[in-house]
Amino acid sequence: MMTLNEAWQSHNLRFEEELRSVFTGYADEELKALFESMSYSLNAGGKRLRPFLVSLFCRTCGGDPEAALPAALAIEMVHTYSLIHDDLPAMDNDDYRRGKLTNHKVYGEAMAILAGDGLLTDAFRLLCDRLPAEQALSCVRILSAAAGPNGMVGGQALDISASERACTEKEVLAIQSRKTGALIVAACQMGAVCGGGNREALDAAAAYGSHLGLAFQIRDDMLDVIGSAEELGKPVGDDAEKNTFVKLYGLDRCAVLVEAETDKAVRALDFFPEAKLLTELAGRMAVRNK
Repeated sequence: MMTLNEAWQSHNLRFEEELRSVFTGYADEELKALFESMSYSLNAGGKRLRPFLVSLFCRTCGGDPEAALPAALAIEMVHTYSLIHDDLPAMDNDDYRRGKLTNHKVYGEAMAILAGDGLLTDAFRLLCDRLPAEQALSCVRILSAAAGPNGMVGGQALDISASERACTEKEVLAIQSRKTGALIVAACQMGAVCGGGNREALDAAAAYGSHLGLAFQIRDDMLDVIGSAEELGKPVGDDAEKNTFVKLYGLDRCAVLVEAETDKAVRALDFFPEAKLLTELAGRMAVRNK
């Protein structure tokens, strides 16, 4: 059995290799600037948590992680599009992401918007081109729901509409379960689909992803207060006036909630005969510093 570090390193080596080839020979010369902008953010690094979750759930359901690469690539493309758009002046107006200038700072706002649009839509082409038809249909359904108005986009809309006032606990949970949690749940379920998981496996994957996603976001809000810009690759303290879990609960209560949600994520894995790596991953995300 691989350790978590070995599994993550092995996955990342293969994933990054495949990621670099996504647009190879695909762009017309006159569209070079667009594809450069898309590739700039897509290849900017990061934790690659969502692709790794796809791989781990595929493995946990008895599948070959290699077969899940198209789903892993697609969800990272959608995640990257969301980051490009979140960083725009009309949204969070950020200058740095993952230690590099944000897309619009390098390529301009118009090209950044189009790069995000390109990554979002091309993710679904990739799923349809590279997965068996039945798996492709399931993954398209899962990913489109998670990324759309009832998922990530809806969470961003709620966040914007509530930006001028303090939110209730219910409102903060509604924002973050969509804005962050939806894609994490989708990653878990897409991995289960690629691994041949049944309905019960997809439900267990969704439960794990939901609790992991909440713990992840609470920890993220904590790191904006207690983290360092060097480790995070972006300025800290930028979320002080936003509707975060730290603003709602305070740091001590947030630490308790991260532990509680992590425990719930682990209990959701009881369905699977072997889920050691997913268990360890949940624990590691709970204490991460970046």
